[in-house]
Amino acid sequence: MGPVPEPRLKTDIRVSAHLRRAQAAGAFATIARRGDPDAGAVAVKLYLGGRSARLYIQSRDMDGNAIWREPLDDVVDESQVDAWIEKEANIDPDIWVVEIEDREGRAFLD
Repeated sequence: MGPVPEPRLKTDIRVSAHLRRAQAAGAFATIARRGDPDAGAVAVKLYLGGRSARLYIQSRDMDGNAIWREPLDDVVDESQVDAWIEKEANIDPDIWVVEIEDREGRAFLD
């Protein structure tokens, strides 16, 4: 028998905790898009200033554990992140989008 996957919290609880972590550290954080409160996917847009941004998507590894991945190449123009999010939201209307502005580049991922 394989490893037991970690328990899954509702998405709205995970997003709320993410916002609190970022805000407690002095970053600006907001929910830009609300998805399914129970099981929606989560995207984190990290704005770095000067139209630069990074994008992180929460997904699952082969064992069912939550991981973060970057679907775009590291730091890109903010418009590329926005276009990716718009395209993904058309495919998955349950996606949540958290926007964080932090000049230190902290995304406050788990």
